[in-house]
Amino acid sequence: MASNSPAPDGIDVQETPTAGAWGEWNPTEDSARPVRGKHRVLKARGGLARSSTVLGVGVIAAVGAGGIATAQDRPQVSISMPDLLGGGDGHSDSGADAVRTAAAADSGTGTGTEAGVAGGAETAAVPQQGGDAGEALLNRILLQAESQQDADQAQARADAERTAREAAAQEAKAQKEAADKEAETARAAAEQAAAAEKEAAEKAAAEQTATKAATGSGSGSGSGSQSAGSWSLPTSSYTLTSHYGVAGSMWSSGYHTGLDFAAPTGTPVKAVGSGKVISAGWSGAYGYRIVLKLDDGTEIWYCHLSSMSVTSGSVGAGETIGRVGATGNVTGAHLHLEVRKGGSTVDPLAWLGSKGLDV
Repeated sequence: MASNSPAPDGIDVQETPTAGAWGEWNPTEDSARPVRGKHRVLKARGGLARSSTVLGVGVIAAVGAGGIATAQDRPQVSISMPDLLGGGDGHSDSGADAVRTAAAADSGTGTGTEAGVAGGAETAAVPQQGGDAGEALLNRILLQAESQQDADQAQARADAERTAREAAAQEAKAQKEAADKEAETARAAAEQAAAAEKEAAEKAAAEQTATKAATGSGSGSGSGSQSAGSWSLPTSSYTLTSHYGVAGSMWSSGYHTGLDFAAPTGTPVKAVGSGKVISAGWSGAYGYRIVLKLDDGTEIWYCHLSSMSVTSGSVGAGETIGRVGATGNVTGAHLHLEVRKGGSTVDPLAWLGSKGLDV
């Protein structure tokens, strides 16, 4: 480490030669102070005694002075390192030129300055080549950075596209599963409806077969219902409960418009005379109803039925057309029988009696 402490006694410090205001300085016997101390050099008569140390200092001073003088007289130029990429042909011997220049300065011929100028001119082309190499390196770095940025952007786009494809595939899969589930539900519902329809058809067929069998046995034995010539009671095993014209709030007209035959559900209901079934189906408060129009135009209404065996066509007296039930506005199983002439109701009990039937 450098120190600024004073020199020991008895040792003189050699002052660095100066060139003044950028002037050339050549050491002479008068300008160079004698070296004192351990490195004192003896003077020879008639000339300047030089040691190897003094000679080296002189050479260095001459080279520096030549360069300084040249820099003072010429415009400043940029100095660059030698071309390390192989483009500095013809400039590898600059060190040798500097040595030759120093030797010329030492001989005192005054050519040191000219050599410095020549060296500066010779190396003037080096900055241009160094600048070209630096610019090429900068361009390569920029190209590499741009290429890396393009690669990153392409990777980001690829990742986004892959994510979108995966999301679309997941959504399509979910939609397909939902559609399959919905189709399976619809198929199950259709199968269930078909089974229920088949069961209802089989039940209706069985009831129709039973009705035909009951009709055949009744007509053969003559029991179960009273008949008088071409007329028949509407049912059997019954009990009269509500008569025609009875007032009450439970009827919309304010009074009872028919005659009620209370009987167990499923008891056969028969046609009171020959005629044609003109209506059969659900009728609100009447429940399931069959309207039989006799040959003289009288309408017989059979209401609150549990089932209907005949829904259209002609029938004969005593033929089973349905069964007693408790559908519609009722308090129990019974047959509500209405007799209508010209659109108005009449007393069923009196009408049946007029036909020779004992109710």
